[in-house]
Amino acid sequence: MDYAALPFKPDGCRFEFRGDGSVLITPGYDLPTLWPSIPHLFVDRARRFPDRPFVARRERLADGSRGDWRRLTYGQALTQARALTQALLDRSIGLDASVMVLSGGSPEHMVVNLAAQMARAPYAPVSVNYSIAGEDFARLRHCFAICRPRLIYADDWRTFLPAMRALREEDSALILVTDEAAPEGETVALADLLAAVPTGAVDASMTAITPDTHAKTIFTSGSTGKPKAVIQTQRILTGIVAQHQAMYEEPDRETQARAFLAWVPWSHVGGNNTLPADVLNEAACFYIDDGRPLPGQFAETIRNLREIRLTEYNSTPIFFSELVGAMEADAALRDHFFAELRFLSYGAAGLSEDVFRRLQALAVAATGRRIPIITKYGTTETQGTTIVGRPLETTGAIGLPFAGNVVKLAPVGGRLEIRVKGLTVTPGYLEDAEATAAAFDEEGFYRTGDAARFVDPARPELGLAFDGRVTENFKLLSGTWVHVGALRMALLDTLDLLQDIVIVGEGRGELRALGWLRAADARRIAGAGIDAGSLAVHPAVTGHLAERLAVHNAGAGGQSRRVAALRLLADAPAGDEIADKGYINQREVQRRRVADVEALYRGEAIFPARPSIPAQI
Repeated sequence: MDYAALPFKPDGCRFEFRGDGSVLITPGYDLPTLWPSIPHLFVDRARRFPDRPFVARRERLADGSRGDWRRLTYGQALTQARALTQALLDRSIGLDASVMVLSGGSPEHMVVNLAAQMARAPYAPVSVNYSIAGEDFARLRHCFAICRPRLIYADDWRTFLPAMRALREEDSALILVTDEAAPEGETVALADLLAAVPTGAVDASMTAITPDTHAKTIFTSGSTGKPKAVIQTQRILTGIVAQHQAMYEEPDRETQARAFLAWVPWSHVGGNNTLPADVLNEAACFYIDDGRPLPGQFAETIRNLREIRLTEYNSTPIFFSELVGAMEADAALRDHFFAELRFLSYGAAGLSEDVFRRLQALAVAATGRRIPIITKYGTTETQGTTIVGRPLETTGAIGLPFAGNVVKLAPVGGRLEIRVKGLTVTPGYLEDAEATAAAFDEEGFYRTGDAARFVDPARPELGLAFDGRVTENFKLLSGTWVHVGALRMALLDTLDLLQDIVIVGEGRGELRALGWLRAADARRIAGAGIDAGSLAVHPAVTGHLAERLAVHNAGAGGQSRRVAALRLLADAPAGDEIADKGYINQREVQRRRVADVEALYRGEAIFPARPSIPAQI
């Protein structure tokens, strides 16, 4: 069956194989002239398409549910952004005076984002979890100490006032802004700032923007320590737009008003960069999805997918693992989702072969042909690093470099580390010269800590495959290295009921694992209506997984790939165990669940809903 055509231009990459074992990969795209800044691009789109919807979110109802869509047009957003820019400038909030945002995506948040950039005040969105988890707000205070913002915005004072008060303790002069003013005058209503009348100062501020202007501060997930503040300049953000213009066939933005739907938080680089790369570049509408691929939260996403017609969709593997089950149970949802879809894209983690095959089967059932599925690879520090420009036949590939960036594969510990230099690579970490120096090699390439290999060494033009995260790997007691990323994907492919898995065994004699079930798939074996705790101990489920684990071990081929036991976890990953973008932090899970790990190695079930399943090896 044929695929639909992908809107990508030929890459024309050049490969330089060096004598030290490293490889340089340079893309052959011609880059267009960069926009002066993202605010300039926004103003262009708003003046050309003033009545077109720009950003939309469902209204929150009194009972906490979501109602109809509330849309902000490009013209309305420009009017509000100019007014807010004037309000910021009136308060001397500009260069070196950050604007920090605590809440998630919303039309108001979008206006704050754009106004901050127009005023040349670095915009710093932080994870919502930092503001609602824990009374000491340690991670939020850490981010605050680095950015030193002059203004803090959050949509709802009822939710975020405790966090705002904690930051006010750090700086009594902070301006706290919420959509509705809090009692006792603790916050200012956003509407009061939007009442400012723009003057020539707004245009003067925009004229003063340079490619090196500090536009945003995006924090890393903190999976290997405290979150680091990654600097994004206007050159990086306009570079992302230029990359897409160089690599993608240009859309017909004059007559087609496209839509993008995304749940990924704006504090994450992927969610945040949807604005320049997709929405503004294509003069599209950004629909904010308040659902999450988590128990009890995915129904909102399904509701949104039933209403919005998408031509492309990009999300994380954890999302697609939930979506396949929903579409297999609902042909109408399946048919609506695939009706106008040109391709799917995933990132942030590896997609299992099981989910990949099920997505293709659903596409064929809906349209009679397979859907092109591609993937992108990148980091907070590099933005998009590589992309697969042809339909995947199997998972694992990560493609070739984005336009404007050069990838170096550097030999490290027997593998090839991915390193990047170019248009969209950060100049460094805010207020951390030591970490910045350590992040780059002697040639100025950013060290990602991830490894890659060629899909076919004899044909490098076929691109790269992901080869695991160097920092996740560990040694067994025997000194044998365990490559966690590759083993994790192999287990997810074979143990077909698992949503995710954590590999443990550092310094021990054998490998074991902790895992979470995909509840919908497990219920097909155990029976409908069974709760998560009962699923984890149901004989049909545990027996099936024991058999599948035995299949894996039979072909494992060595101590570093054989897994002696699996322990199912009934409670979902929480806090730092799961990043905002949906991937599991292997080390944080083990740190938080020491009792589970120890019980796993004793062969005990300390809680009935978390049994150990002996492997057959």
